[in-house]
Amino acid sequence: MPARSRPRHGRGLTLIELLVALALLSVLALLSWRTLDGMTRAQQVTQEHADRWRDWQTALAQWDADLDALLDTEQVPPLDYDGRVLRLTRSDPDQGLGGGLRVIAWGLQADPVSGAPRWARWASAPLRRTEALEQAWRQAEQWGRNPSTQDRQQQVLLTPVADWRIFYHRGGAWSNPLSAEGTDEAQESASSVALPDGVRLLLTLPATGNPTGQLVRDWVRPTLGGEGQ
Repeated sequence: MPARSRPRHGRGLTLIELLVALALLSVLALLSWRTLDGMTRAQQVTQEHADRWRDWQTALAQWDADLDALLDTEQVPPLDYDGRVLRLTRSDPDQGLGGGLRVIAWGLQADPVSGAPRWARWASAPLRRTEALEQAWRQAEQWGRNPSTQDRQQQVLLTPVADWRIFYHRGGAWSNPLSAEGTDEAQESASSVALPDGVRLLLTLPATGNPTGQLVRDWVRPTLGGEGQ
């Protein structure tokens, strides 16, 4: 009788083959992790960039809204820039027409954590009396130079900036608002101060930020060309 052939069993992996397979799986896992980490980082950078632009848009929208709502009280100038802080009087957005006004100030303030300058906005409480208006006007100037604890409670720190400048559009050209100081025109009473046709905001962004460079925002007086109509 022919001898029976014994069944052949499948050969298992050797130790070397197992180690090679584990090494390949480790490399694939590492590559996958790096790919996911790169995608996550890219998504974070994109989100941070979008958040910064949203913050800028919000701040500039508030800037435009304050200028659009300028209100001449004939007690203090409706708009004043002293080289450090821009002050203005505007209708109170929370009260509507005839519901009072506020003094608003824009300037640079130090970040309480990093100490880096940030664009900031200060707002007074709603005002209805002449004495309160004059006091708030002085307080806004003080906030731009040496803010008190109370002043800081009334401010909102906005986007980081390295520097800022303001220009007025008068007589068909942009000029420094301080260039007229000392002239007869600058000595006129507050009630006779004429608003400029436009205000140019020039912000220098931090060199280490994103975005960088300079940001220019031009505001045109809404009633320009409408006087006398």
